[in-house]
Amino acid sequence: MSSTLIIIIMISVIVLLLTIGAPVKPMKILGQGAVKLVIGALLLFFVNVFGANFGIHVPINLFTALVCGLLGIFGVGSLVAIHLFIL
Repeated sequence: MSSTLIIIIMISVIVLLLTIGAPVKPMKILGQGAVKLVIGALLLFFVNVFGANFGIHVPINLFTALVCGLLGIFGVGSLVAIHLFIL
């Protein structure tokens, strides 16, 4: 598929959602999931920055960001423990 076709499809879906209206419940759930994903990635970023002095580096990918976003500080602690004791 060409890039212009993809852009046209994306714009038409956006216009369709703006005119008809998006379902509120699924969009709310997707929005909350995206916010938790970003928070998890930020937590992992700060763990990597401050843990560099101690040799701690947890890779930031979709799975680790979701674990940190859903579990919070306990998720970060569990990923650091897995990195220290298992890997």
